[in-house]
Amino acid sequence: MQGKPGKKDGPTHGGDGRFFSTTKKGEAQELRAELQSAQREKKVDAVKKVIANMTVGKDVSMLFTDVVNCIQTSNIELKKLVYLYLINYAKSQPELILLSVNTFVKDAADPNPLVRALAIRTMGCIRVERIIEYLCEPLQKTLRDEDPYVRKTAAMCVAKLYDIQPELVIDRGFVDALRDLVSDPNPTVVANAVAALNEIAETSSDDSVLELSTSALQKLLAALNECTEWGQVSILDALAKYQPTDAKDALSVIERVMPRLQHANSAVVLSAVKVILRYMKTCYFHTENVNSIEDDTETLNSIRKKLAPPLVTLLNSDLEEITYVALRNINLIVQAEPKILENEVKVFFCKYNDPIYVKLEKLEIMIRLVSERNIDQVLLELKEYAQEVDVDFVRRAVRAIGRCAIKLEKAAQRCINVLLELIQTKINYVVQESVIVTTDIFRRYPQKYEAIIATLCENLESLDEPQAKASMIWIIGEYADEIENADELLENFIDSFEDETAPVQLQLVTAAVKLFLKQPDKTSAHEMVQKVLGLATDDASFGNPDLRDRGFVYWRLLSADPDAAKAVVLADKPTITDDTHKLDKDLLDQLLARIATLASVFHKPPEAFVTRETQLAGMDGNGEDEYTEFDEDTPKTTVSSTNNNNTSQPVAPPPPQSGEVDLLDMSDLGFSTPAQQPQSEPTQQTLAQGLLGDNDDLLFGGTSTSNPTLPKRQKIVVCQPSAQSGGIGISAAFELENGQPQLELVVLNQSQRPLNNLAIQFNKSALGLAPAKAQIPFIPPVPPNGGSSPAVVPIVANSNMLAPTSALDPSTTTLTLQVAMKNSDTGSIFYFAVPVPFEVLFSPDGAVERSTFIEMWKSIDDSLETYSTVSDLPTGPSIDAASAKLQARRAFHVARRTVPNAQGTEVVFFSIKTLGPQPHHFLVELTFKAGLPACKVCVKTTSQPFANLAKTAIETILRAP
Repeated sequence: MQGKPGKKDGPTHGGDGRFFSTTKKGEAQELRAELQSAQREKKVDAVKKVIANMTVGKDVSMLFTDVVNCIQTSNIELKKLVYLYLINYAKSQPELILLSVNTFVKDAADPNPLVRALAIRTMGCIRVERIIEYLCEPLQKTLRDEDPYVRKTAAMCVAKLYDIQPELVIDRGFVDALRDLVSDPNPTVVANAVAALNEIAETSSDDSVLELSTSALQKLLAALNECTEWGQVSILDALAKYQPTDAKDALSVIERVMPRLQHANSAVVLSAVKVILRYMKTCYFHTENVNSIEDDTETLNSIRKKLAPPLVTLLNSDLEEITYVALRNINLIVQAEPKILENEVKVFFCKYNDPIYVKLEKLEIMIRLVSERNIDQVLLELKEYAQEVDVDFVRRAVRAIGRCAIKLEKAAQRCINVLLELIQTKINYVVQESVIVTTDIFRRYPQKYEAIIATLCENLESLDEPQAKASMIWIIGEYADEIENADELLENFIDSFEDETAPVQLQLVTAAVKLFLKQPDKTSAHEMVQKVLGLATDDASFGNPDLRDRGFVYWRLLSADPDAAKAVVLADKPTITDDTHKLDKDLLDQLLARIATLASVFHKPPEAFVTRETQLAGMDGNGEDEYTEFDEDTPKTTVSSTNNNNTSQPVAPPPPQSGEVDLLDMSDLGFSTPAQQPQSEPTQQTLAQGLLGDNDDLLFGGTSTSNPTLPKRQKIVVCQPSAQSGGIGISAAFELENGQPQLELVVLNQSQRPLNNLAIQFNKSALGLAPAKAQIPFIPPVPPNGGSSPAVVPIVANSNMLAPTSALDPSTTTLTLQVAMKNSDTGSIFYFAVPVPFEVLFSPDGAVERSTFIEMWKSIDDSLETYSTVSDLPTGPSIDAASAKLQARRAFHVARRTVPNAQGTEVVFFSIKTLGPQPHHFLVELTFKAGLPACKVCVKTTSQPFANLAKTAIETILRAP
């Protein structure tokens, strides 16, 4: 048929973007008419319009029957578009999808191999139970198709079918057909067959699915050189599961796999390393000329040397993320085969611009590779790290020096010398970390390096962290017979016994008993042990059963049999080793078998973080779609567009109906109203003296009867008027109004038409924030050409909006929320980010009773404390003013007490809980000193990714006027 002048006889290319630019409403009837047109060009354009509407989130399921009717065509492009539509709407229209079954079956036998492959791929992607019975016959034929493209597509379809109905796949012999395809002459078919078998083996946890014979092994090795890079990954994964018969067989496969180490794709390199490590283990047990596993043959040493360069190359990636993944895998490799990289420790030295997560991983690998040959280089590097500005990294570096000393006995003195040099810097946190690691060195080498004790004692006054104090007390007690003034040193700590943490108190009790046993004739030692044991046993105010029990045990031992006490307390202790981050052998073997997967990055088996679920559309009969969308024609609930004082709690909208637009193209984001937590009533209670002191006037949580007026935040411009935003500008700030978090907006309209309505949606976040209502109507409309109007969006928490906390950088001090908006009049969608003050997200039910607070405080390790100092407080040294500001922001006062033996020093405790389906708890300690307009902030929490956010929020509240 001859086409019209100026038009090509087929679909137009390069101009399909016009199908996305329409702003017409109610065009379903027009599209239906075009879909029923007899003209092929008009029908193709109509289907493209339907796909464009579907792509941007509009519901076009009402055209299902009309689109299915277009499937009877010889035009490949039109057929692809129709199949794409069917895959998208099959779950919501499981009954109507049966209308296209005959066409699928017919296309699966089409003379054109592209059509056959397209049909079988589409049938595999349509996860509808009732269509499966029609899929089996065409699938069996296409698995034996003469065209390799069809066969490789059919192979992947088997894996998809197994995920839906595994019994059917086994009964119909599809797994056996896949095994036959492993011997296919086409390498792409082989790779896809192996990938499908790998997937089935993972799903079924049955390794027998992929049992390779010797002939199949040779086929895989031959295909390895000819298939694509991802096909190579699949084949290498299959080879890693093969069990060689002997060392000769293993070395033969290693030789064939070795060239893959030079591949540009890091996944191929790591998969090849996995295979080689697996087969090297076989060589250990089958090589006759070795006497034990530890002995190396010349062949194995040669293999190790060849493994080192590709692993080093992986670290030179421009992307820090790839470098980190490589480091996590190398961490596993060096635990199993440290000799591979024993001469490459320099490549793991940290660069100044490495992100902290890369630095920490490099540090861990350096410790694993350190030896007597390279210890001097490593110590010089660690000493440099210990003088950097990042406090956490400095602590890790100092700790690494101690671990090197524990690992290498002959180099221990050099490590100690470096620690002594660092102590001389008088940097507080460096000194304290050095004291902690020195304790471990004394445990590793008892009675050997006592000469450094004098230096440690000189820095006693600089110790203010519980772990450092406990370590120093242990040293004093352990070497009490060699320290002349041990009793005086311990007395400094005993004076503040009541204020110390539980680990420090326990060490004080033990150290006092050691001093008495080692110097029984010394009067001060006798008095000290009586005083300490009396504090630990007679005064029950500390509420610590471990402390009390230890005190009673020591007291009765000393009273009944001093010799027995000496044998128990001063007994020789087992020598320690450095097993930090060391994995169990069985777990290590499991992770080595999964190199180049997420398991090797997380250092966890897959079942620890993956749950496999199989879902079929149409099985429950409701045909519900999983997509969350909204549509302009759906009745809306409204959000007030004026900044009024609405005291009612916002109610989350019902789950969106079909036809609604998902701005961020995210599925399963349905909103639900969070369950309201009961609020604690204000109470007062007097408890035994302990962590929080005695006779405190306690203010326990709950909602206050009066809400202090909080200063408004300055709104910041988060979106400038532009073509992308359709001339809309947004200024925004998060506020806490009447106890409810809300996003306050000022909307600027620089377009040429009035603005009537905006739709809003948030991206997933670490706290699961969501707008309570999805629409922002403006009554009256925002005038064009520079008009503006305020708007308020109440915020709720939703479990469906939670993002993994692993995505949150623990060092971050600002939480940012990604927002999408759509102009319902023009259809334009634009995006921006809004900073979220963490203090706005504090929950109204964050109050805890004092006893609960004490238990929570003691259950959290001291290493999980985050410190800072707030200077130049606007309220000066007024504790009452600072407490009032914190309580106004839902930081609930627990107790206040005076610190004994520290004149003018007072400590105030607060509890905080965040909003959300997975709330996070924070325990806050503020230390004030009379006359100083400053305070020390300590935040203690198990939710470490949020610790800095909470600390920054406290600082912000305290600094507020």
